[in-house]
Amino acid sequence: MVRSQIEARGIKDQRVLEAMRRVPRHAFVSEAMISCAYNDEPLPIGNGQTISQPYIVAYMTEVLALNGDDKVLEVGTGSGYQAAILAEITREVYTIEIVDRLSLQAQKVLDLQGYKNIFFKIGDGSRGWEEHAPYDAIMVTAAPESVPEPLQKQLKVSGRMIIPVGETFQELILVVREKKKFKQKRLLPVRFVPLISD
Repeated sequence: MVRSQIEARGIKDQRVLEAMRRVPRHAFVSEAMISCAYNDEPLPIGNGQTISQPYIVAYMTEVLALNGDDKVLEVGTGSGYQAAILAEITREVYTIEIVDRLSLQAQKVLDLQGYKNIFFKIGDGSRGWEEHAPYDAIMVTAAPESVPEPLQKQLKVSGRMIIPVGETFQELILVVREKKKFKQKRLLPVRFVPLISD
């Protein structure tokens, strides 16, 4: 998977590649989906949500340019797979999921995998997790119609956020905080499930 789907398409960050090799993607999908776990595609995980395509997981992680000592906020825990990738290469991962069943299942899987640096919250991810802000990086794995202001405010100066924005189809956008300004860069077209707010 890593060689043919990820390295071959230009992902170069060795920490990202190693994390993708170490984390067993099949542990984050249902028994019915195990035979497809390493395919180059998103897979359903229930409640209308998906586990992202491996290449997109690697791409979004690489774009954050993590240095190993970062505190990262993930919006949309889903299966827990992306949180595991982040936890392999960062100091702390704070992850929020609005669907309790998914959050509890992800916690169970990640506990079994032995992660001690992932912290969970059930709630509306568009509001972020202010208690632990500011963050070096924020990754959003579901799509709002526009970049939520609370998430921008929870970035450190020079912090980076990767987020899919749009309704039916989206674009991945990189947001970089520059003191009081936020610089946006459009990266590539993607398709994510909508970000659910309460």
